[in-house]
Amino acid sequence: MATHTPPARRSRLTPEREQELYEAVVELLREVGYEALTMDAVAARTRSSKATLYRQWKGKPELVATALQRCKQVSLADIDTGSLAGDLHALIRAHDENDTKRDQELMRGLAHAAFRNEDLFRALRELLIEPELESFGTLVQRAVDRGELAADNPAREFIPHLLFGAALARPMIEGVDPDPEYSHRYVDAVVIPALGLA
Repeated sequence: MATHTPPARRSRLTPEREQELYEAVVELLREVGYEALTMDAVAARTRSSKATLYRQWKGKPELVATALQRCKQVSLADIDTGSLAGDLHALIRAHDENDTKRDQELMRGLAHAAFRNEDLFRALRELLIEPELESFGTLVQRAVDRGELAADNPAREFIPHLLFGAALARPMIEGVDPDPEYSHRYVDAVVIPALGLA
């Protein structure tokens, strides 16, 4: 009679240990960038075994994307001021309260790496970008439900592009990162009028 071999058990880290590991991964990313970050370095920094890391995550792309998602300082789901303009300005203020410059440098480096690495691109989209876009869609839908924004407004689908585009364009055009003052002015001068809310 054939015997059934139970599947290998997936070891579980405590939530505290997982968060500690995620924070270490993000710090390593800031220090060396995605390309130079290795699972060996993560294992050494977090006093883990590589076997444990590969059991919990399929590889470096999934670990990095999950770490970024779990270490986010700002959640769109937590923002609800009662108006779309207020929500957009609250989002800027929330980012300003954190280490924005370091995050901008980190995300620029990751964007560059993602365009060269299909696995990283896919992991970032699945674990970080798509959930954020879903939360952003909820924020915009609330404005539609309040009657503040027309459901068929043609600019509605481009709000994330407007916001992220400005953040990426300023360093290229002006040679400086977007700061809160710039971001608030941009929302008032470009995003709000494009949505017909001015």
